[in-house]
Amino acid sequence: MYRQFYGLKDIPFRLAPDPKYLFRTESLLEVFANLQYGIDNGKGLVVVIGEVGTGKTTTLRSNLQTLDPSIMAAYIFNPLLSTAEFFDMLFAEFRLPAQPSKSAMLRTLGQVLIARHTKGLRTVLVIDEAHLLPHHLLEEIRLLSNFETNREKLLQIILCGQPELHEVLARPDLRQLKQRVSLRCTIQPLTEHETGEYIRWRLRIAGAKNVSLFEPAAVAMVHRVSGGIPRIINNVCDNALLTGFSDGSPKITASIIKEVVGILDLDSIEVAGLRPAAALVPLPAMVQVEDAIDRYMDEPIAVPWGDNGDQARVAENVRYIRPEYRNGQVRRNSDKVSFVIEFEGQDDAVAPKFFSRVRVTKRS
Repeated sequence: MYRQFYGLKDIPFRLAPDPKYLFRTESLLEVFANLQYGIDNGKGLVVVIGEVGTGKTTTLRSNLQTLDPSIMAAYIFNPLLSTAEFFDMLFAEFRLPAQPSKSAMLRTLGQVLIARHTKGLRTVLVIDEAHLLPHHLLEEIRLLSNFETNREKLLQIILCGQPELHEVLARPDLRQLKQRVSLRCTIQPLTEHETGEYIRWRLRIAGAKNVSLFEPAAVAMVHRVSGGIPRIINNVCDNALLTGFSDGSPKITASIIKEVVGILDLDSIEVAGLRPAAALVPLPAMVQVEDAIDRYMDEPIAVPWGDNGDQARVAENVRYIRPEYRNGQVRRNSDKVSFVIEFEGQDDAVAPKFFSRVRVTKRS
């Protein structure tokens, strides 16, 4: 609809996980390096963590496309399966003949893994949405990791999921599985600088002659609204192009982004509590945060700092602060509320602003 108006050959901000649009940040390159290292060196169990919408599925699919053709890979994207369904899907993905029983499947799989290892070939099992894995399948995965020689694992297993996967693996009854994890890596949200590069990258892949359709102020607002989450960026930018086309605007301005935020009702989901820096009252010490989440901005705020959170950085020169959301709900851990803070004080032309996820806690 807006492609001809903006000189595009494709829709640049689709929500579908198309690997050709994958924007490789330093965080993603580190994930790719860990995956490649884990597969090449027979490390066994690799865990990839990423917040909702950070591009986990796109990353996995891109990685699978770049694997050497000699690698036999299975990709399971729906882990809510019974044990029988899990093995049926596993064998179908590996293109192995169906077997009448689980024991027959394990014997066949073991023979195939040994035969492939003897030839120097790798076999990979990738499970997406792994934070949803039921306990019985986590136990099956642990047992599958027992296929090994004296030196290497015969089956490389990649578990990819939301941060809740950390909590799943931390359960005492799953400590044997956790001990088998050889590599962990995290897909981080985009910084403000990366958000601008991401938008220009997708416009370029979509065939745009002018990749600077989004004005700098609009890019800054997109980052602020999205928190650097690619899925939200895509949704906002796609609607911004549609709105810009309807308005006949050759550029996407901050006012268009503001209009889109209202249309998508992101005010009540992703940017609830967003206030200008002038609304903050910098104080010289840690502060109390009242129970009512919608009142936190009226309280003096400082940021726990250091690995143990035993130091406090006063919230001065704050561009904005808002609670972190997951699935539309404020993210909490016991009495702690997770906040997203952005500080001013850096020159945009030199480096992106400091952007961090931190916790502001109640004083006991």
